[in-house]
Amino acid sequence: MSTEEKISPDLLRSKQHFDILDGLRGVAALAVVIFHFMEWVFTDPAKNFIGHGFLAVDFFFCLSGFVIGYAYDNRIGKMGVKEFFKSRLIRLHPLVALGAVLGLLGFFLDPFTPGTGHDAGKLALLLVSAFLLIPLPIMEERFFNNFAFNAPAWSLFWEYVANLVYAFVLYKVGRRSLTLLTILAAAGILFVSYRAGNLLGGWSKDNFFDGGVRVAYSFLAGLLIYRSNWIIKNKLGFVGLSVLLFLAFIMPSSKWNWLTEALIVLFYFPLLVSLGAGSILSSQWKKVCRFAGNISYPLYMTHYAFIWIFGNYLSTRKPAADELTIVIIAGVIFLVIFAYGAMVLYDIPVRRYLAKKRR
Repeated sequence: MSTEEKISPDLLRSKQHFDILDGLRGVAALAVVIFHFMEWVFTDPAKNFIGHGFLAVDFFFCLSGFVIGYAYDNRIGKMGVKEFFKSRLIRLHPLVALGAVLGLLGFFLDPFTPGTGHDAGKLALLLVSAFLLIPLPIMEERFFNNFAFNAPAWSLFWEYVANLVYAFVLYKVGRRSLTLLTILAAAGILFVSYRAGNLLGGWSKDNFFDGGVRVAYSFLAGLLIYRSNWIIKNKLGFVGLSVLLFLAFIMPSSKWNWLTEALIVLFYFPLLVSLGAGSILSSQWKKVCRFAGNISYPLYMTHYAFIWIFGNYLSTRKPAADELTIVIIAGVIFLVIFAYGAMVLYDIPVRRYLAKKRR
């Protein structure tokens, strides 16, 4: 009997979403974009009003653990590991590929520092590694990013690793063992944060394994929240929870960053996921949440090619504060519109085509 005859179409169909959690994912993606602009402007994180925006990635990981548990715990045994990976590849990889292409185009077409005089073989290797999501931190002028053409892809690499571990191990693990693993991963978060002074690692060759520790705890915490049914009923709604989430990104910097960031990741983000899963969504915010959730991943995966261009503009032009403010605001708006176009014209059609071919 073929795989297609064995697998019921219902097993491959996506479950209903938690709309507020989708909306919060959009808020976190927007925070990442703003943070990436502002870290070029303020090289001293203490002066950056959104200096903890990078913690949005830990929130993504926690959401992912919760959503993967919700979507697959009761069906991965029937659908099988192969079909699970097909589902994840169809969902994630089209934008991985687009992000790599945009990064290459941005590298060559950057009007401020065009990428000329580079070894073609090296660039081809970097592009292939980006397509296959294989870390290759060999480009010095890109600060030895694990993915030179699309820096945020580092978190997708670890997302894939988490999915692998889930498919082969975690979906079979009982709640007691899952709790123990989560506690061990929490100790890892504290160690990494104390050693580095923050939880910013994962993106370069020097802090590669910090990313593994970050995804380990947050993914496990999200999975544990789902399996323990730690869903807190509340009336905070999308606006209230968005404010609470954004507060984590704009909290002041201090010499205790290693501790405050660890506490945010260990307790605050899991709490927000629990609250988001149990909150009441008013009808006027439903479309906003769905739009924010839909655009969050395209925005995250397509924006960084333009951030490199912005960084080179800032370095070469040294614009005045008024000009810079206008450029950043316009840049954020442009990137949201660009992400929407990428979603509608590329991501959704490609995923539909791949899903059709799969059936």
